[in-house]
Amino acid sequence: MHWKETVRNLAESSGISQSLSKRVINLTEILEEIAARQHGEELVETLGRLPLESVKALDEGDEEALESLQKEMSGMSLEEIKEVLRMYTTFFHLVNSLEQYEISRVNRSREFEETPESPRKESIAEAVYRLKEEGYSYEEALDVFQQMDIQPTITAHPTEARRRSVLLKQQELASMISRLGDSDITPDEKIDLRREILNVLNLLLLTDEVRAERLSVEDEVENGLFYFTHSIWDSIPILYRDIRQAFDTYYNERPEVPIVLKYRSWIGSDRDGNPNVTSSVTWETVIQQRRTVLSKFLKDLNELRRYLSVSDKQGSVSDALKESLKEDEKEFPISERISRRYVHELYRRKVVHVMEKVQYLLDALDGDKKDILEKSQKYTASEFIADLELIKESLVENGLPGLSQQGKLQDMIIRARTFGFHLSALDIRQHSSLHEETVAELLSQANVVEKYGELGEDEKIDILVQELSNPRPLSPIKSERSEVASRVMTVFEEIGDMLSLNPDTFGSYIISMTHGISDMLEVMLIAKESGLWSLTKGEVDSKLDIVPLFETIEDLENSADLMGQMYEHDLFARHLKSRENFQEIMLGYSDSNKDGGYWMANWALNKAQYELGTVCRKHEVDFRLFHGRGGTVGRGGGQSNQAIVAMPAVANNGRIRFTEQGEVISFRYMLSSITHRHLEQIVNAMTKVTMAQYSEAPGYLSDKSEEREIIEILAASSMKAYRNLIDDPEFWDWYSGITPIEHIGKLPIASRPVSRGSSDSMTFDTLRAIPWVFAWTQVRYNTPGWYGIAEGLEAAKEKNGQALEVLKKWNKEWTFFRTVLNNSQREMARTHLPTSDLYNTKPSKFHKLLIENFERAEDWVTSITGYENILDHNKVIQNSILFRNPFTYPLNIIQAELLSRWKEADEKEQKEELTEVLFLNINGIAAAMQSTG
Repeated sequence: MHWKETVRNLAESSGISQSLSKRVINLTEILEEIAARQHGEELVETLGRLPLESVKALDEGDEEALESLQKEMSGMSLEEIKEVLRMYTTFFHLVNSLEQYEISRVNRSREFEETPESPRKESIAEAVYRLKEEGYSYEEALDVFQQMDIQPTITAHPTEARRRSVLLKQQELASMISRLGDSDITPDEKIDLRREILNVLNLLLLTDEVRAERLSVEDEVENGLFYFTHSIWDSIPILYRDIRQAFDTYYNERPEVPIVLKYRSWIGSDRDGNPNVTSSVTWETVIQQRRTVLSKFLKDLNELRRYLSVSDKQGSVSDALKESLKEDEKEFPISERISRRYVHELYRRKVVHVMEKVQYLLDALDGDKKDILEKSQKYTASEFIADLELIKESLVENGLPGLSQQGKLQDMIIRARTFGFHLSALDIRQHSSLHEETVAELLSQANVVEKYGELGEDEKIDILVQELSNPRPLSPIKSERSEVASRVMTVFEEIGDMLSLNPDTFGSYIISMTHGISDMLEVMLIAKESGLWSLTKGEVDSKLDIVPLFETIEDLENSADLMGQMYEHDLFARHLKSRENFQEIMLGYSDSNKDGGYWMANWALNKAQYELGTVCRKHEVDFRLFHGRGGTVGRGGGQSNQAIVAMPAVANNGRIRFTEQGEVISFRYMLSSITHRHLEQIVNAMTKVTMAQYSEAPGYLSDKSEEREIIEILAASSMKAYRNLIDDPEFWDWYSGITPIEHIGKLPIASRPVSRGSSDSMTFDTLRAIPWVFAWTQVRYNTPGWYGIAEGLEAAKEKNGQALEVLKKWNKEWTFFRTVLNNSQREMARTHLPTSDLYNTKPSKFHKLLIENFERAEDWVTSITGYENILDHNKVIQNSILFRNPFTYPLNIIQAELLSRWKEADEKEQKEELTEVLFLNINGIAAAMQSTG
């Protein structure tokens, strides 16, 4: 059977939508044509046959079929394997892109169906409709939006395996293939379009799937800027149009909407574990972002110039605008020719002056740092916004009020208020141990104390308070610094320059692995040495928001007590006062899961949110929780809006931050329509939780609750089971032997190393959470997303005979519990243990243990949900997995074969050739699973 027929049959039997099915079949037909032309009909037959035979072998348990497949793979040359891998990998990448277009199509069709009485689910309209139905007045509803402070944070973690040149071609192809099915395309247009698809597909297949070398930080910055300047830039004004329209629909008012959402970034500034991020790299990132946003504004201003063709012979211009033109002519004169051309078109004249100002700032970026800092003060982002507002006010005063609500000018004002001249604020993150090492060096050089690192916590605090209260610096003369101290100190010098350029350029200073008050005070002391923190006459002047990051289970459990101690600490309280009594707190999802397993991590995080919200409100501290969520369920992934709604009410105050990582970025931010949907879902969720922030805390989070014991036992017992697995002395050798973790460590997909130690000597402790999850996903165990459920639930029932009934009630009533359970179901549905067993070349106690745990977990989950099968509540994802599995199986059979060959290879040249093919194989499975780490 040919590939196309296999796809047709499997699409039909899996239940994916007819629209998506049609496009996938069109894609396969074109891929078939290329495969036949380049490699012959035999490859086409193989591509169609392998999925069907793999289903027999792995789904139906046909041992003869499996042996036949394994024999066939072992007999294939590397070149033949590469041909199969390239075709399947291209197929999966394009299917992923087609799914994005299908999501966009479905969302758009639902927009046509909505009415004021029945707004679209999770839309802005639904959010405002809910406010109206709950009895909120116009002013009260608007106040909910005024409380919102939403900050998605783009990061550069190594989970996007695709090159950008490959990714862009895939998106272009998906767009063209989607158009093939349009009803308004003529026969000749269809022929031309098909030819162009073939051309681009050929280009894609001739493009290296794997980079020649590891990404540099500069490459990551460039990739991040791509999303900012396309889908994010396009979607932001639409979001605010939605809000205004919703208020108009339900309150008959179109308000001036406050800015509810701004972006942050870690790309080019996150130092934790990445030696490639230096202070000079961070400064170059600042300049690149500034150059990018100024260039975007210059382009938009040019369009605005064409747009505002109002003549003073036809309409009036405000006196304020006329006066501003006189000032502009002195500071930023325009050419005589332009002046004559726009003698009666004063709005255009004003826009040209603004363009001159922006161009001045752009030109300044070619100078040295001193020049850039000096010239940046001549025209600021706030002055840019004021100029645009002046134009708008004049237009409103003189007969064009509609331009204050929408159009190019209003879009530019929204963007200016969102992005400023910095695009996104950069956070600095560094590990607490490096701060301790730096402070120890400073204190030793100043003869304050030797061996600071060996002191107890109370002794450290006393010394730090003493030195923070002392006006003299520890190192008045620039002395010799160790490499660590130099790296740490120069960062603070760079922060000073960032703040001088534009205070909005710098975000927060985040401390990884915060364990105690001393970790916060150490950063304050280093800031004091750099002129960013001072204590004068009892008053603190701090230029930094210092953010603790709680990552391990123990640190999460202690986080609220620690923050309470900080708020009661006299010096820290004064520091907080200088920051307007505001404290940001970051929670680590990846490391907590790697440390304590799925259920314990989620419960510890939920408890921490509840307790942190409580302690912040008790001390009347304005706070924002920052959720360091990964892409996969095993690292806190899942839908952002569902995670927001699942938060305890006391932790909701309208403020939130969350990370956007790896392949999640390309999924959410490649298409503007998907970006828009993502953002409206977040705003919808934030509306809901901001409304609910003063509601009573639910009983299961109360110390008096008898039911709370059930979730505590569930979490503790699941963690015990998880730790028993990973702490087994034989575990690491098994895990590193059956997964491609060694090759993932060498995959050139990001600037940051995958291990805190050498990639040649990785251990569980040194391995980062991302590759930890990545490797499990490759071999279809997906262990971090579900392991321990069975033991946890069994222990809960053993302790409380009514546990199952309580769990069923929670699944209906408790958003947190249902969200965690549903996310785990997704990972269980993507788990395929017969595939996993391919990697076990000899019987393994761990494989047997995972099978037993999975089967018991499956029984428990279906008992709680009442469904017959895992993921029955989400047929779209369930059907997608059913469709993908048969095409994924051959990739895993090939990977098991390649790993076996690699282990047996002796010659370096042979290993290098195998490694190249393994990289392609890893990318293919990542595409099939729509997940890396």
